[in-house]
Amino acid sequence: MAHGLLLLPLIFRPRRISVGLAKIGFIGMGLMGVPMSCRLLAAGYPVTVWNRNSEKTAIAAAQGANVANSIADLCLAVDIIMLCVSDTEAVQDIVLADQGILDNLSPGKIIIDFSSINPEETRSLAEQVVKKSCHWLDTPVSGGIVGAEQGTLVIMAGGDKAILDSVRPLLEVLSQRITRMGDVGAGQVTKICNQMIVSCNVLVMAEMMALAEKSGVDSKQIPHALKGGFADSIPLQLTGPRMAIRDYEPIKWRLKTLLKDLDMANALAKNNSSAIPMAGLGAELMRQHGAKGFNECDPCTLIENYQVSNYRLSAAHDSGSQVKEGKE
Repeated sequence: MAHGLLLLPLIFRPRRISVGLAKIGFIGMGLMGVPMSCRLLAAGYPVTVWNRNSEKTAIAAAQGANVANSIADLCLAVDIIMLCVSDTEAVQDIVLADQGILDNLSPGKIIIDFSSINPEETRSLAEQVVKKSCHWLDTPVSGGIVGAEQGTLVIMAGGDKAILDSVRPLLEVLSQRITRMGDVGAGQVTKICNQMIVSCNVLVMAEMMALAEKSGVDSKQIPHALKGGFADSIPLQLTGPRMAIRDYEPIKWRLKTLLKDLDMANALAKNNSSAIPMAGLGAELMRQHGAKGFNECDPCTLIENYQVSNYRLSAAHDSGSQVKEGKE
């Protein structure tokens, strides 16, 4: 990822922004947080960063970010607090822990959460923030590392329209499109829907690439052959070529993230009595893959399931209701 960040000054395209009016705090220097914070720096915003593992702040610091010693220090130094962390529990810890965000809010501050987390917990956190006379926007993103580096993410937002409009120029530095989906929590529900499509897509891609190979077709040509057709997608063009040549590094996204999102989808469906059988099966397939040591790996490793030891799931082998392990 570091080599991509070196290109940030070259690929940054000026947007309609008011540089220097807001001091930004960015918590979470992971695969997405680093390039997003660096784009804000390239746009001229003063950015202060914090990460639990301080070593991960080095790239942003080299681009000009201030590094806070604590969450409390960050909150005192900025006007807008951005979060981009792994899961619901991580957001809860950052916001609710002793000397976390909630303990250090002053009236008028805005929290913008790019993380993909549970919608109900998002609403609960927002309620507590509002009691401090502050504001919460849930703004999960899609577009991956490439989108974060190039400022072409899509943002699905939940929260007060006036507050969202007030930070829209800032979000435009990071994205090609910002869509308000409704009140707080609506952004997270929309991201869950997004991840249902993405996760099931990448699972089918692994099956399809392996099927093509075993049928004597050069799988390296599949993404090109399907480009522009109904089966085409950004994940196919980014992940398909890597599956074909078993190129699993560098990690562009993590299997555990897709599994986390599918688990949230299934929990949401259970709560509102929706039927999502494909997402349920997808979660179990990913869980079994993760149990083999692939949780921290790129989802393109899913094609490994169709090598020597694989998950057999087809009408020819069973009714479709069981996931079985077998030998080729």
